[in-house]
Amino acid sequence: MTADELVREVLALDAKARASMAHEQLWIEEAQRRSAEIDAGTAVTVSADEALARARARR
Repeated sequence: MTADELVREVLALDAKARASMAHEQLWIEEAQRRSAEIDAGTAVTVSADEALARARARR
């Protein structure tokens, strides 16, 4: 499938389906950005236990 064919297929989708695909792409890009920050050592990470404790404390 060529890029043009893919674009035509995506544009043939209804607005809700296109919005869903765009939303998914945003999450993929965010995950890639965060992964790059972790790999570069620039991200501040916390354990799962700490993250859950912080989330519970905000309730």
